[in-house]
Amino acid sequence: MTSLQRPPSDSLSSPSVGSPIPQPDTHPVLDVEQSSYGPDGAHPRLDRLVFGVTAGVSLAFLAWGFFGTDSLGDVSAESLAWTMRNTGWLFVLTASALVVFVIWLAMSKYGAITLGHDGEQPEFRTISWISMMFSAGMGIGLMFYGVSEPVSHFVTPPPGTGDSGGSEAVQHAMATTLFHWTLHPWAIYAVVGLAIAYGVYRKGRLQLISAAFEPLIGKHAHGPGGKVIDMLAIFATLFGSAASLGLGALQIRSGLEIVAGLGDLGNGFLVGIIAVLTVAFVASAVSGVAKGIQWLSNINMVLAVGLAAFVFIVGPTVFILNLIPTSLGSYVGDLPMMAARTGAEGQDTNEWLQGWTVFYWAWWLSWTPFVGMFIARISRGRTIRQFVTGVLLVPSLVSLVWFCIFGGAAIRLQQLGTDIGGADGQESQLFTTLEAYPAATVASVVVMVLVAIFFVSGADAASIVMGSLSERGSPSPRRATVIFWGVATGAVASVMLLAGGEDALSGLQTMTIVAAVPFVLVVIGLCVSLVLDLRTDPVVVRRQYAVDAVEQAVIAGVTEHGDDFVISVEADPDTGSTPVAPTRTSPGDDPR
Repeated sequence: MTSLQRPPSDSLSSPSVGSPIPQPDTHPVLDVEQSSYGPDGAHPRLDRLVFGVTAGVSLAFLAWGFFGTDSLGDVSAESLAWTMRNTGWLFVLTASALVVFVIWLAMSKYGAITLGHDGEQPEFRTISWISMMFSAGMGIGLMFYGVSEPVSHFVTPPPGTGDSGGSEAVQHAMATTLFHWTLHPWAIYAVVGLAIAYGVYRKGRLQLISAAFEPLIGKHAHGPGGKVIDMLAIFATLFGSAASLGLGALQIRSGLEIVAGLGDLGNGFLVGIIAVLTVAFVASAVSGVAKGIQWLSNINMVLAVGLAAFVFIVGPTVFILNLIPTSLGSYVGDLPMMAARTGAEGQDTNEWLQGWTVFYWAWWLSWTPFVGMFIARISRGRTIRQFVTGVLLVPSLVSLVWFCIFGGAAIRLQQLGTDIGGADGQESQLFTTLEAYPAATVASVVVMVLVAIFFVSGADAASIVMGSLSERGSPSPRRATVIFWGVATGAVASVMLLAGGEDALSGLQTMTIVAAVPFVLVVIGLCVSLVLDLRTDPVVVRRQYAVDAVEQAVIAGVTEHGDDFVISVEADPDTGSTPVAPTRTSPGDDPR
């Protein structure tokens, strides 16, 4: 008789704070009912150590930035040089490795695992899930770089891609843009989102980055090591969100200069824009008016689609349609070269990477705690395969269309003699493009409204995430905590812009890259921890039990009865377990 016994209890991981309460009579191949907040079900309290250290460091940074701006600018420049010289390769390799990793997860045996209980249905409809996910992951960046990046690469091609202005320049410009905005950023988001969603909805852990490290570091995930991880996540979110706010402020200032004819507005005006919008998103974050925020988000999506449709219709429609397959083919063809580009190719390449690829990878990494937690929140009930497919492909296709419309329109104008500009004055290039078409003023106002709403909704969510990380994963952090992080985000954005001096964009890029370095290691650790978690998932263990049981039963059946046997499940009278046992068939029975 062949049977499979349950492993001894001491082989199972012991419970820890924030983990589900183990059920002694539940076999590891069965789905387990999980707890929401750990053993006592209590609402998390403010983590004084995590909040105290991160708040103290943030205030010290702000004081340094406001009272020693030049000194901060010098130190950040030196830090960037060190980072690019010593860790640029790490950003490049990690980003591409994460694409391979999430695709492997989706295609592997782990792809069928549900982010929730076995058989649980998705919480949100697919169209709503996609809309929320895309809005959270890009936002201001699409508005700022929609025209800027393609036309910048067209006018000043990336190193090693040939001369500017020709047909090859168009192909390389669009391929490089898609490289920065499609699979790679969403793979980075997917890793963090998967780790959090699996831990929270499958294992009953807290909504903390550190909690996802339980399989890797055990109880230390709830000790000093875990607190350091959460601190790094807060810092990454703070600087990544501040960079986005800075980009939004730059674009709004440029729009006011052009549309309202206000002339050259300095960095002081930028700080004023940030202050006004900070008040708006802090108010929205603490208001608790979820329907109001959802209403604003829906308006934003309608305006964005309307703006894209307007440029598509009044712009070079046929050129844009031709550009879509050309861009996709160029992206696939150039992908190995773009993914392998590092500072080893020379100083020019190193400087280019600093302003583009490495900045993007750092920016996306900085956004992962915020976007990852948000995507995790809306993805309950989806399988890993569905999650990866949706997170990678849908936003990538939308980005393809978006950049072909806005980038294609700008490139075509540049080809026809309208000077859209190169890498300088990037914040004004969208408005310059719109000036070539009818209703330019109305379209420009729509752009500024879009940026402002993206600003408010994105910073709103980021403030809540930092509050949640400060309060042991609470989904509804206290108002005081959210207000602190909201104000800090606006203040850090101001400091980053001021530290850049006349080139405010450079200040944003520099500090984003430097701040993201430690979080690269956190994301790599999340990959390892997630795989360790998945290896012991009931779905995986169940499959292995089934394979082993059937294999042993078939061997025993053939040995004892030849071809005439059937497999049945009976209770083992000696152990009380349920073995899979072969029995001989009666004459005339169908052995199947």
